[in-house]
Amino acid sequence: MNAPAAVLFDMDGTLVDTEVLWWRTAEEIAESLGHRLTDADAPEVVGRAVEDTAAHLVRVSRGGDQDEVALALTENFFRKVEAGAPMRPGAQRLLSLLEAEGVPFALVSASPRVVVDSVVGGSLAHVPFAFTMSADDTPRTKPHPDPYRTAAERLGLVPEACVAVEDSPDGAASAEAAGCGLLIVPSLLPVPSSPRRTFVNSLEEVTPALLRDCLAGAPS
Repeated sequence: MNAPAAVLFDMDGTLVDTEVLWWRTAEEIAESLGHRLTDADAPEVVGRAVEDTAAHLVRVSRGGDQDEVALALTENFFRKVEAGAPMRPGAQRLLSLLEAEGVPFALVSASPRVVVDSVVGGSLAHVPFAFTMSADDTPRTKPHPDPYRTAAERLGLVPEACVAVEDSPDGAASAEAAGCGLLIVPSLLPVPSSPRRTFVNSLEEVTPALLRDCLAGAPS
């Protein structure tokens, strides 16, 4: 075989260029709370679930209600995504290659369902995902392993037969803890290296064979 049993794609920053939109959203909400977002905030914003970023903004601004901040983040980000979220370079080519080889692939995102559905109904409307998962679909989202374990189960596979494609530290931690093979295509935030992580600069470099090679790093 020249490909893994299945590929599990992150959405924001991996398949679509939404990480910049999320950062701008966090900047605007932080400013409304009297906090200026800097690079020091990045680990609590990039690749994090809405609730995690909301908790951070409430903590650093020492004000605001976490649920209200989370709602403001979601609504602001949704408006930006609705205006357009372009696919990342190489994403369409890779998805087409996997489809041609009959390799199933799914979307595993830490964004809320409303955002996932907006992107999948817009920029990714033509992509034949086996299914899509959002932060609302498991008790715990990234960096916990729940999303990737659940995705593998839905495909009738063990995580070790799947390759996750990620761009953020939290996403990488989630996939690695689940036991997936792991391909990292960094975007806004550097991702720490480990023996089980394969890095490329762009999806333009990725082939089904390379994804299969990522399984060598997964635990047996």
